[in-house]
Amino acid sequence: MDYKNCGPDAIHARIAELKKKFGSALVILGHHYQADEIIRHVDIVGDSLELARRIPDIEARNIVFCGVYFMAESAALLARPTQRVFLPDHAADCAMARMARAADVERVLEKLAALGMKTVPLAYVNSSLAVKAVVGRFGGAVCTSSNAKTMLQWAMERGDTVLFLPDRNLGRNTARILGIPGEKQVFISASGNDLESEAVRGAKILLWPGCCPIHESLMKPEMVDAFHSHFPGCRVLVHPECTPDVVQRCDGAGSTAYLIREVEKAAAEGREKNLCIGTEFHLVHRLMERYAGRINIIPLAQASCSDMEKVDAPKLLAVLEHLEDGTGVVSVEEELKAPARDAVVRMLEHCR
Repeated sequence: MDYKNCGPDAIHARIAELKKKFGSALVILGHHYQADEIIRHVDIVGDSLELARRIPDIEARNIVFCGVYFMAESAALLARPTQRVFLPDHAADCAMARMARAADVERVLEKLAALGMKTVPLAYVNSSLAVKAVVGRFGGAVCTSSNAKTMLQWAMERGDTVLFLPDRNLGRNTARILGIPGEKQVFISASGNDLESEAVRGAKILLWPGCCPIHESLMKPEMVDAFHSHFPGCRVLVHPECTPDVVQRCDGAGSTAYLIREVEKAAAEGREKNLCIGTEFHLVHRLMERYAGRINIIPLAQASCSDMEKVDAPKLLAVLEHLEDGTGVVSVEEELKAPARDAVVRMLEHCR
């Protein structure tokens, strides 16, 4: 059946029918950045940390992850051997994750070790499973935007310096919160050809050259200034994947869970008329609709993730129609499982 030629009502009705058919054998997870056509069918919605935490408690044999590939990989890593994790579109990738290749990360860490530096790698969850495996083998861990501060402190206690990857902006914003001076935050190249400088040897945090194109390119400092001018006294809250110039002009920065909590709190207290949110637009639009009439939520930018948008209702339906034959299963290479799991579990245990 060609689901793209079906009307939306028919597609949503069929998804609901299949969910009822599979019952407790199926759980659908969805990231906050998914479109409403997906979120309406999701059993558990959350950010990367919340969804990772929920995996071990899921009993269903079939887990359908509506998000991007690195998230589904992490779910497959944490799932039980008897469970299967599906992704409706394996082409739903992450531009930031592609900016760090496992071979490059390993080469840099080996060069730093050869220089006599005890370097602890800390990989943002927006990275491939192969990168997480390298990080795990070198004694490092994973972090999310929710726990980056906690995990950066953890890493700093275990080495001379921390290699933070792939998001330079989250690394810089977190380092500033911890009071690490600018001269101790050093950018390096993915080639590792610039590691023998005095700046690198004296660094507290080494920053990989990666970023989220949406948060870095579409959210500018002048946009924050313009909002403050147009709505005096109103707050601007953004995701810490934005550049430090943006974050420092704002009234708060934090993970998707933080942004949601702040909106909920503002709506409940009723003290603010307007609140500007700078992150992926599907989440902002959902908050705008949910709290309409209680608080006016304004997007800092119309920034949507094209990879998140690749997972749509027809593709979700296609996975459910073929659930029994395993179409869309996310597989994890056997040799990557143990070290990647070490990196993820270190985070989950430290942040329990």
